[in-house]
Amino acid sequence: MLHVDLDQFIAAVEVLRRPGLAGRQVIVGGRGDPTERGVVATASYEARELGVGSGMPLRVAARRAPQAVFLPVDKPAYEAASAQVMAVLRALPGVQVQVLGWDEAFVGARTDDPEALARRLQEDVLASTRLHCSVGIGDTTVRAKVATGFGKPRGVFRLTRENWLEVMGERPARELWGVGAKVSARLARHGVATVSQLVHADRAVLVEEFGPRMGPWYLQLGRGEGAREVDPTPWVARGHSRERTFQEDITGHQRAREEVADLVAAALDDVAAEGRPVVRVTLKVRYAPFLTRSHARTVEPTHDRSAVTATALDLVGRTDAERPVRLLGVHLEMALPAGAREGTTPTRGAW
Repeated sequence: MLHVDLDQFIAAVEVLRRPGLAGRQVIVGGRGDPTERGVVATASYEARELGVGSGMPLRVAARRAPQAVFLPVDKPAYEAASAQVMAVLRALPGVQVQVLGWDEAFVGARTDDPEALARRLQEDVLASTRLHCSVGIGDTTVRAKVATGFGKPRGVFRLTRENWLEVMGERPARELWGVGAKVSARLARHGVATVSQLVHADRAVLVEEFGPRMGPWYLQLGRGEGAREVDPTPWVARGHSRERTFQEDITGHQRAREEVADLVAAALDDVAAEGRPVVRVTLKVRYAPFLTRSHARTVEPTHDRSAVTATALDLVGRTDAERPVRLLGVHLEMALPAGAREGTTPTRGAW
């Protein structure tokens, strides 16, 4: 199978709209004003070379790349570009496509020359959308996904059972798909720093540390094991979110409730368009300077806007009214339709 990942996708879409930005440091995030609060959605490779990365505060990005061009997030433009790319992938003969987000997908095909298919895929995407992509080839979804990182930018790389440990064995476990900083730190406490060490880790130790489901899963991840077939079932959003970063901190439950009510109303409009009931409400609060907490509550499936709003407002009562707040967000999880493949809303840096 192939894993297709568009190179610097959001930045590339912006450069297509503004050709004069080609080759420059481009940073997309917030309202495009680095003097305001906000985080980086993505950065061009030129900006990444200076240490700018997704999720970084815009003000920090501006210090690292003072000559960069800052642009606001334009979600509809990225959704339209993504739809074009996925249409190109689906047009390839004899393939199945599993969309993972705006800028990536798995492509399944029976072929004796996956490199040739990868090159054709890259050429078709470029010809139709003027966007470049990298392709990972693997015998599992995990290996294909990891392989893409070795192919960037605009390249192709293959990882299979035969060369997995040769390539990945001495690399940090954090480079695995699904292992972040926190999991990596917990593994390190048990002497697991590399992929090879994870492969040979004691299963019982991992189960004790991560639980009966996640412990064995990390073992499988270390071996590069994963699904061997692409799931073309249409992707369905699990929920809809809205969040707001305040340029000046707010305090007190009354102001927080006013803001949350507005966020819920906007998210409910998206939910209503899909016609599925809300089953869980999550409130995200980011206290100054940058401590994030979330509070959630499962509810009986409902289309009642007032009931959903009341639940969100009740969650506000669980926040610290005395601490300054710099961001509030609301996520409304919906029931999945029968036969749908679960996903998360394909946005960056939100939830």
